Amino acid sequence: MAQSTGASSAKPRDADSEFHFDEKWKPRFNPWVIAFTVTLATFMEALDSSIANVALPHIAGSLGASYEEATWILTSYLVSNAIILPISGWIANRMGRKRFYMSCVAGFTIFSFCCGLANSLALLIIFRIFQGAAGGGLQPSERAILADTFAPEKRSVAFAIYGMAVVVAPAIGPTIGGWITDNYTWRWIFFLNIPVGILSIFLTSRIVEDPPYLKRVREKLGSVDGIGLGLLAVTIGALQIMLDKGQEKDWFGSHIIVTCAFLAGIGFIAFLWREVSTQHPIIDLSLYRSRNFSMTQLVMLVIGAALYATTVLIPQFLQEILGYTAMQAGMVLSIGGLVLIILLPIVGFIGQKVDPRAMICFGFAWVSFGIWRISSLDLSISFWDAASWRVIMVLGMPFLFVPISVMSYVGVPQEKNNEVSGLTALARNIGGSLGISFISTMIVRRAQVHQNYLAARVYRGAANYRILDRGLDGMLQRQGGYSSAGAASGAMARIYDMMVQQANTLAYIDTIHALVILTVCLIPIGYLMKKPRYRSRERAPVE
Repeated sequence: MAQSTGASSAKPRDADSEFHFDEKWKPRFNPWVIAFTVTLATFMEALDSSIANVALPHIAGSLGASYEEATWILTSYLVSNAIILPISGWIANRMGRKRFYMSCVAGFTIFSFCCGLANSLALLIIFRIFQGAAGGGLQPSERAILADTFAPEKRSVAFAIYGMAVVVAPAIGPTIGGWITDNYTWRWIFFLNIPVGILSIFLTSRIVEDPPYLKRVREKLGSVDGIGLGLLAVTIGALQIMLDKGQEKDWFGSHIIVTCAFLAGIGFIAFLWREVSTQHPIIDLSLYRSRNFSMTQLVMLVIGAALYATTVLIPQFLQEILGYTAMQAGMVLSIGGLVLIILLPIVGFIGQKVDPRAMICFGFAWVSFGIWRISSLDLSISFWDAASWRVIMVLGMPFLFVPISVMSYVGVPQEKNNEVSGLTALARNIGGSLGISFISTMIVRRAQVHQNYLAARVYRGAANYRILDRGLDGMLQRQGGYSSAGAASGAMARIYDMMVQQANTLAYIDTIHALVILTVCLIPIGYLMKKPRYRSRERAPVE
């Protein structure tokens, strides 16, 4: 093969600041057709991560279980999903990415059908474990497919399409789940996946193909590191259970949580030792030596925390404090999802022209402003006030998600695309678990603090208390037909309920302020990364 003199005489550049993209191979089909094909199943899986949340009471009642027992339907899915994410790249390299992707779609579809047929909670949890394991390979595989299908300078638009699946789907999931549960049965939440899965398998088999370099990667793979795989499964599984059940079990006051924390810590240390000492590691830890890759993982962790935390916080406030139904609360999030559908492709095109580091800084600044606006919540807000919180906040999300998705591949060899995709998806999911765990704990703890503070000032001798008590007492006697004793008792109960509501509202505000501090601190992080410079390998002449 002859070599290009222009390429050989070019000034060497820092490997961390360049894309190396082989143009000798191009997919047979239009890249946008491929993007649509692989987004189908990813959207389905991302939707399933939140669609079952609002149906838990119905599922528990139908299967004769308590609500706390039914939450394992969510936990089991998250745990198995998280375990697969970091090793999805290795599995895809081992069996071929297209084959792995189609296997994941088939498994997800089959076990969705089984979940819909389950007649006991135990069976449903078992099927959800397998469904989560199958679903865990979908998002990383799509990212890797898009990274290989599109040239580096065009990836921002491709990842905008991917963002529509993984960001919009969890936002609209509760609304769709609430509507299906109210009008049909919770089983259709799972049956909904079947036609989408069948269509995805059909299109993938015809359209998607593996690039030639994956065959070379597969030939270089060594034997399976069973010990490393086992340690990783224990670490991720224990961590996910600890984060998901921590507040419910009172954290380290529970033997279960202490055991999970111990297993996660010891398992992580042992896994790191194993990976650096074995010849064929499950995860290539040398990826983290790249400044851009390491920092994109940190940013994706925070994006996951902010996105999932607010996705839980807003509807929780509306339902628990203001009495919204699950579907009404879901509609508040869905409006933000519609805005994202419009904005993500626009930001994708902007990303081809604008420095991604500037977009990241702007994104964190805007998201910080959007989260800060939520702190204006009170007991008199309207539906549209709440919807505007979410809309304003998500306007900044595409400016984070799109450039981070692109920057995570900067300076990384093409044969590592599968691993990059799996680790990035893991960072976002772990960030989501951390964010949800953080707000759940902080809301409860800060509500207790505010309730103690308010209770110390709400007593019979206080002038404001006497005025409010007399007003409620008179109202209950005149309008409610209460006796004097009954009105006095009822007035006291209502004052207590008002105090609890105020304490809970203040706790939500404290939690929001903590999230704002977190995102504000990361505003300058974009310029700590290296700006990508795109350079394609020149085609070698055919001999």
